[in-house]
Amino acid sequence: MIKKFLLIIFSLILLPAFGIDEPTILPSEIGIVDSIEYIDLNQDDINQVKQEVDVKILTGENKNQILKLDNMLTGNPYYDIKLSKGTKVILHVEEDNNGINYSIEDIKRSNCLVWLSLIFCGLLIYVGRKKGIASLLSIGITLLLITHVLSPLILLKINPIFVSILICIISTAITMYLVGGFNAKSTSALLGSIASLIFACVLSYLTIIMAHLTGFSNENSIFLYTAHPELNFIGITIATMILATLGAVMDVAMSIASTINEIYNVDNSKTIRELFLSGMNVGKDIIGTMANTLILVYLGGSLPLLLLANNIDLQKFLNLNQVVTEIASALIGSIAIVICVPFTAIIAAKFISSLKNKKNIQINLDCK
Repeated sequence: MIKKFLLIIFSLILLPAFGIDEPTILPSEIGIVDSIEYIDLNQDDINQVKQEVDVKILTGENKNQILKLDNMLTGNPYYDIKLSKGTKVILHVEEDNNGINYSIEDIKRSNCLVWLSLIFCGLLIYVGRKKGIASLLSIGITLLLITHVLSPLILLKINPIFVSILICIISTAITMYLVGGFNAKSTSALLGSIASLIFACVLSYLTIIMAHLTGFSNENSIFLYTAHPELNFIGITIATMILATLGAVMDVAMSIASTINEIYNVDNSKTIRELFLSGMNVGKDIIGTMANTLILVYLGGSLPLLLLANNIDLQKFLNLNQVVTEIASALIGSIAIVICVPFTAIIAAKFISSLKNKKNIQINLDCK
């Protein structure tokens, strides 16, 4: 059973690779700033500064070669790349008839992510032990599913809603069974999560239709449209909402299912109704903090947009496509968390009690 399940997962990861023609992309290289010379450029009353930068290439065929490159400072912090001696940079590489050309793309920042990832993995394994390792494995598989299945299939023009639900179901199953084991508790949490995600999907679709949302809520959407105008951007927006909800829904579902499972293990005389009410009582405590957490995540990501509201008429602000999309995403995620509590409570109460009753009956028959 487990081998077949893993075979399906790896087949899904590898399958899209055979359907997409990968464009030829020259790899970027890493360089380090050796020296900088500042040159003032005053043209048409615009004060600009140009940095003439000597960059030593650290990787690739031209390793150790010194390049003299220009870096323009316009005064706009969004576009400016502020360099100093010793700064490591990412070099964009282009090839034409005259050979290979280099330009400064950005500062190399990935080392910071490596250290944060190591701290996260170390703490997760130290605190969680075996379950921490299982969590890391499930995170890795989920990332592979998103990067090697979800993204390629969407680029192949397959419905993003269908693909995202499929990925969410597979990711949830992997996480639940790896962390909780193959038992009634994990299955109940899986079914509760799936029911909540399907509900969130339907609600997302209805919201986008009623609010006349375009699917273009940020600059990334516009850049993607420039590269792939044929994609279903409304479907991508719904897929984004579903994926953003997945983690919180899984957390709530597993908490409810685990609680009901422990209660039944302690007292197997409890009825389905009593187990359901116990799950609901625990769920009431969970949804308050979990829904608040999800709202704060969206508000934290949209803080600059929120600050912009001080300079815009409130009625105009609340009807902007980007604002409505962000608020709708936060509310739909919170609704999915709330609805996950009764869904999981009733599924877990019925499934756990019925399955364990069957096992007890089978044990008694075997003893006779």
